[in-house]
Amino acid sequence: MVEFTRVPRLVLCLLIASAPLLFLAATPAPSWMLQISGTNVSLRGASAVSDQVAWASGQGGTVLRTTSGGLTWQALRVPGAELLDFRDVDAFSDQVAYALSIGPGDASRIYKTTNGGADWTMQFANAEPAAFYDAMAFWDVDRGIAVSDTVDGEFVVITTEDGGRTWNRIPADRFPPALPNEGYFAASGTNVTVWGDSHVWLGTGAAERARVLRSTDAGRTWAVVDTPLAAGPTAGIFSIAFRDALTGLVVGGNYQQERTAADNLAVTRDGGATWTLVRGPDDAASALSGFRSVVAWKPGTQTAIAIGPSGADLSTDDGRTWARIDGPGFHTFSIEPGGAAGWAAGSVGRIGQLIGF
Repeated sequence: MVEFTRVPRLVLCLLIASAPLLFLAATPAPSWMLQISGTNVSLRGASAVSDQVAWASGQGGTVLRTTSGGLTWQALRVPGAELLDFRDVDAFSDQVAYALSIGPGDASRIYKTTNGGADWTMQFANAEPAAFYDAMAFWDVDRGIAVSDTVDGEFVVITTEDGGRTWNRIPADRFPPALPNEGYFAASGTNVTVWGDSHVWLGTGAAERARVLRSTDAGRTWAVVDTPLAAGPTAGIFSIAFRDALTGLVVGGNYQQERTAADNLAVTRDGGATWTLVRGPDDAASALSGFRSVVAWKPGTQTAIAIGPSGADLSTDDGRTWARIDGPGFHTFSIEPGGAAGWAAGSVGRIGQLIGF
């Protein structure tokens, strides 16, 4: 029989002191838990509400919802939208959500449900033939903003202050001139982001320079600044995210070169007034491991996740250094406001929950 009282006190103290270290060493690395979405279409919209509720959207008029932490996903029918491509979804509960479809002319629309997808109201249908809406974001359930590619050298941005009952275009003279072909990549619904009650940032691409437009008064006035991200017809900013009024990230690259990482990550510490390229060890072209279509902050932390079709990367130090997350790639990603859960969506109906981050 083992007599525990005979264990030397010094040894016992060392064992107790080392226990937290052993626990930390056993903590699993971030990983993906794949879930069954019930569809095989491309998904590019995601909105996490809580650790149990999340929404996703994509081609073929697809809108999905889970209220069980992803154990099951329910397909929701949006009448008259069967041929639309919902590239963005913004949800506020298991009942209330907005969905934005892309395309020329009236293919660009915004729908809203207030009863969990049982019914939908078309709130906005684009009447400008040359406009092409790409993404939206909301300060709260009533106040939101949506962006279109530029038309005739002008930025096209609409806002609502009444829960989407009316959407009004911000006068073009509030914006600086647009660059030729400047617009947004409808890749993840995240090239527009908001913070607080009135801050908003837009990340552009498809032009000679990748730029950020920013407003601190809910879009009444705007300033624009160049970023060091690679730019061109298939390159630029694909996603922008801020963790507070000052600290933000932009990611992108060339979507035709998914595994190439060059000049595709930049950080700001002054609210977007200036941007600094983030490089990898030994001055590598990028700290990321490929083209990235979405970046998101874990609320209340210095942790950020950047994801693209070829994989994902994680930073725990405010975007200074990054490490690859093993597993598949996705198009879009959303972390619920409490930071307890995050969902990604991608090609062929792939949905994954990120755990351990």
